[in-house]
Amino acid sequence: MTGTGKGEAGGKEFRRVAEELRVRIADGAYPLDSYLPAQTALATEFEVSRNTVQRVLEELRSEGWIESRQGKGSRVIKNQRIQSWSPRASRSRQALTLGPLIGEAFEKSEVTLDVYTLTSESLDAHIRTQAERIRAKNIAPRRIALRVLLPTESMTLPYPRAKDDPDDPRLQDRLHHITKRHTESLSEVLTALKTENLVSSVELEIRHTPLTPTFKLYVINGEVLHGIYTVIEREVVLDDGDKVTALDVLGYGATLTHHVKDADPTSPGSVFVEGMTTWFESVWTRLTD
Repeated sequence: MTGTGKGEAGGKEFRRVAEELRVRIADGAYPLDSYLPAQTALATEFEVSRNTVQRVLEELRSEGWIESRQGKGSRVIKNQRIQSWSPRASRSRQALTLGPLIGEAFEKSEVTLDVYTLTSESLDAHIRTQAERIRAKNIAPRRIALRVLLPTESMTLPYPRAKDDPDDPRLQDRLHHITKRHTESLSEVLTALKTENLVSSVELEIRHTPLTPTFKLYVINGEVLHGIYTVIEREVVLDDGDKVTALDVLGYGATLTHHVKDADPTSPGSVFVEGMTTWFESVWTRLTD
């Protein structure tokens, strides 16, 4: 494929490739210390120019996912870690990641999923993966109930923001565009499952709360994944191809801790699950627009 301008490299195609590679790295499709396919192979697979691939790899480097060396390619140096003390969580897995946990939840007849997050980017990617499994007849949940808490759109958040110009609105605008794009995608994917009679009952509700997310929370069929956002400095590529040095957080990169209830209601896992479930419900009913 031949060269391209800023539109592809900074816009829709850039985002599509970057999002897909983040999901693959986070969920271990490209394990730690492995190398990504060559730039020409990625350009062929995604049907984009090599220039777009180069810009995507530059973004992944700035986010800390990969490191690149001349003549050696791009090596994975980070994925999304999940810490878990549940015996169930370690069965047949060397490295626990979010994708398999969500996949297990969707193998049940009923899936309930409550999420509190800065954007719905990674959630959208995981739900689309499960929708593909449903269409392939690999799984067949009868009911999917998803509730998502996002920060109120009118808020000025402390991140992402330009390091040298905190009043630059472009990063906040970019955040809102990312959130809108992925919430619309969630709605389209889940509605299609219902319309095509692949899932009998589908419920999706999205609410906004005037809180700045300092952590990511998933309550999946009564189990809890919780992770603190870490603020980092990185280069962000805007849709027009411009680069901004930003103070930002990475949802895919947040280390999550997996908590489950057990027979003892006073155990740390049981107490944490109960506490976070109650927290989500209280915010959902009292602090949403």
